[in-house]
Amino acid sequence: MRVGGDMAKGDLLVIDIGNTNIVLGIYREVKLLVSWRLSTDAEKMADEYSVLLRDLFSSAGLDTRAIKGCAISCVVPPLLRPFLEVVNKQFGVKPLVVGPGVRTGVRIFTDNPREVGADRITNAVAAAKLHGLPALVIDFGTATTFDVVSKEGDYLGGAIAPGVGIAAESLWRRAAQLPRIELAFPPAAIGKNTIQAMQSGVLLGYVSLVEGMVERISQELGEKPVVIATGGLASMVAEKTKAIQRVEPELTLEGLRLIYEMNQ
Repeated sequence: MRVGGDMAKGDLLVIDIGNTNIVLGIYREVKLLVSWRLSTDAEKMADEYSVLLRDLFSSAGLDTRAIKGCAISCVVPPLLRPFLEVVNKQFGVKPLVVGPGVRTGVRIFTDNPREVGADRITNAVAAAKLHGLPALVIDFGTATTFDVVSKEGDYLGGAIAPGVGIAAESLWRRAAQLPRIELAFPPAAIGKNTIQAMQSGVLLGYVSLVEGMVERISQELGEKPVVIATGGLASMVAEKTKAIQRVEPELTLEGLRLIYEMNQ
């Protein structure tokens, strides 16, 4: 949990529901006052999440009555309805859900815009507003996604790769003689034992993936975009490469705030 100030009336609750984590934040105007990161559990009922939210507010000394608005980004459909119910019951507000029909200021130039995850568009909105254009957002989550925003502010598409955690877990589950490893960088690319070799292949391999994709995307754009990393392993990967210029752990929350403001 991160706390940066006291609650007051008129605050905004933002919720990013991802496949691995649910990230919540509270904004007072443009300032993020508090944020929490929870493990995603699609089996949890609305009442369970309601109790959890009450506990989070209580432990931080916050008042649920201060929340006057809410914006949600969700890529786990079974959890959307429970959270709509929780927000309505706990805070008495109707959430803005990022999706078709919601104003984002971003035109989507893909074959089927409805296929693009709400979190990817939310990240694009925040990247364009905070860091300039063109932009490339790399989100290190359950999947590692690359999202490209043109100099005109249009979402052009991107790439999706298995996340670092999924890659490491797959090696452990599918190869009988390979162990489960800690996600930490090895001392060198040439591993001297099985664990170091796996860490090299997974983590340094992902650094090379990032560098290669940044180079390819830059060539296709015809110019170098500002490269912004977000997600759980963003800081860790960014330390090992010059291809990433910015690390924004709360990029999706910022995008939700911006989209909420656009729709008021």
